[in-house]
Amino acid sequence: MEEAKPVVVPQQPKGGDALRRDRRVLQDIGNRPITRSFHAQLIAKGQEKGVNDVNPVVLPVLDDKLALNRKRVPAKKVVPRKEIDKPKSDAVVVISSDEGEEKMKPVNQCKLEEGRKEVKTLTSILTARSKAMALGVNIKPKAKIVEIDSADVNDELAVVEYIDDLYKFYKLTEDDSRVHDYMDSQPDINTKMRSILIDWLIDVHRKFELMPETFYLTVNIIDRYLSKKIISRRELQLIGISSMVIASKYEEIWAPQVNDFVCLSDYAYTSDQILRMEKAILGKLEWYLTVPTPYVFLSRYIKASVSPDEETKNMVFFLAELGILHYPTIILYSPSMISAAAVYAARYTLNKNPFWTETLKHHTGYSEDQLRDCAKLLVGLHLNAAESKLQAVYRKFSRPDYGAVALSVPAKSFQPSS
Repeated sequence: MEEAKPVVVPQQPKGGDALRRDRRVLQDIGNRPITRSFHAQLIAKGQEKGVNDVNPVVLPVLDDKLALNRKRVPAKKVVPRKEIDKPKSDAVVVISSDEGEEKMKPVNQCKLEEGRKEVKTLTSILTARSKAMALGVNIKPKAKIVEIDSADVNDELAVVEYIDDLYKFYKLTEDDSRVHDYMDSQPDINTKMRSILIDWLIDVHRKFELMPETFYLTVNIIDRYLSKKIISRRELQLIGISSMVIASKYEEIWAPQVNDFVCLSDYAYTSDQILRMEKAILGKLEWYLTVPTPYVFLSRYIKASVSPDEETKNMVFFLAELGILHYPTIILYSPSMISAAAVYAARYTLNKNPFWTETLKHHTGYSEDQLRDCAKLLVGLHLNAAESKLQAVYRKFSRPDYGAVALSVPAKSFQPSS
């Protein structure tokens, strides 16, 4: 540590004016360490005031760096009684520095402009806009989106906390299980044969009173297998039966027996043939059965219609099954598109205004313009259903237990102009 050096400071003469100057200087100094720089400032100030007395006082002078490391202890100031009693509003704030004093007007003496309006800063405005953009807030008023899951909050099977994420996942992965045009690779079968097979399976499905999920999964299994394996015409019905056996085991609580399918096929195949084909199909599909079929989306989109009546539900399923029966429909459009278009076309057919709501748009992800072509195709199938040779869907939905919706007049706005 560098040793402190003695410094000679001029001593003030005893007397009134000189004593007051001493106190003023000491008041400014406080307990500040006397460094070389500070000592030079004191000498300069003394010379400006005409202090040239030679009575020295020896004080230790510290190096600048050492002075900064010393702890400063504020001096205790004795405040006179009169100073305490003074009103604070009249006080003037004095900021003391090495270079001089600066006086500031008290805040309570400043008169503010009356009627001043609150003005937001640019930063606050930009921050609010950034938050609005981050949250996807639309400044323009829009139609209210109905919370369709509020009634199922206490239903554990409804998994309300996960349902939106589940359907986002279905939309992202539906192309993985979607088939594209495969008929060009099948030399022995065509689209008409496929439609005849699906038409027959609709009757088999209704005969066993199976769940709708089973039918849609059956069709998905058939199409995916045919897109991967070249088959003969003779095997087509066997593939259809085996696919429904697989779907029944996957979806149903009590799946039909294999012998029941043998009977319905008029004993065209044995139970061993069905089981062997079942194994071949599962091997070719790598046991991938958890797929988003059109029914997965239908159940959600019908719910998004907000309290749909039975007529609307039956009309939606009628149009969707017509689309599944029609090969070009499944090739052109994804399962979610077919399902959304079926809901849109059903509401249009039954004159359910509005035909498409913000709630449906939110949950399906499709606008009316995006659905119009697919909906027009489904309405065209409805228009020709009564005269078609494939009558299974039309017969099914002409029954009273399905509301006889097949007998309804098709939506005229979607019919082709004559």
